[in-house]
Amino acid sequence: MEYTTIIKPKNKLFEVDFKEIWQYRDLLSMFVKRDIVTQYKQTILGPTWYFIQPALTTVMYMVVFGGIAKISTDGLPQPLFYLSGIVLWQYFSDCLNKTSATFTANQHIFGKVYFPRLLAPLSTVTSNLLRMGIQFLLFVMVYLYFVIIKGVDVSPNLYALLIPVFIIMLAGLSLGFGVIISSMTTKYRDLTILFTFVVQLWMYATPVIYPMSTIENEKLRLLMSLNPLTSIFEAFKFGTMGVGQFSWTQLAYSFGFMVVLLGIGIVVFNKVQRSFMDTV
Repeated sequence: MEYTTIIKPKNKLFEVDFKEIWQYRDLLSMFVKRDIVTQYKQTILGPTWYFIQPALTTVMYMVVFGGIAKISTDGLPQPLFYLSGIVLWQYFSDCLNKTSATFTANQHIFGKVYFPRLLAPLSTVTSNLLRMGIQFLLFVMVYLYFVIIKGVDVSPNLYALLIPVFIIMLAGLSLGFGVIISSMTTKYRDLTILFTFVVQLWMYATPVIYPMSTIENEKLRLLMSLNPLTSIFEAFKFGTMGVGQFSWTQLAYSFGFMVVLLGIGIVVFNKVQRSFMDTV
């Protein structure tokens, strides 16, 4: 009798079987479809919420941060500036929040059938690309409105071609942080509450609603630069609108941070998946 599938324990913690993941690509596509369909199932507006959420958030930022707090937007129209940050942040935060619940949200599946466990968080960062694509389309529409109809002077440049790289970096960072948090929360559920609070504060430590040019304190600027998201958000705004700061050094730091984080995440994930069903 010949076996069609042989399941073997992972001997190495730092091990990713890309061949096996590729073999289960159909399951990955099913997970992606599931994430997309179930998110707005039995809703009246459906995917229209992809437009409504960033639009309402932009209006709120305009009232609170632009109108009341009078925070600078580097000379750009407030809707354009805020929307550029919202599109990136919502993709990162959505991926982070969902991947951080990988074990608890999929325990009923993990306990019944075998498949590469990394497919679950990978499906999250992949399915959220659709949402980001729709919201990015909204950003482009607002962008063209202000440039063509309002005649706003923006200075896009060739660095805008790096947008796919920025998205990959956001996906990698959210995946790395997410699998680490997910591995920790299988045993310590209190971390779930703490993590939700940390993500909310993290947005204010990232140049989403304000430009780095408004930070005059050098020590605070240095501290902000340690945030691996800072260079990505600033580079995106610089490439698409000509404002902000672009630094190859800072981007290299963010990319290196992502690689190391993913390495640590894989080690922790592989260690926890061996026995998480006993504690989850």
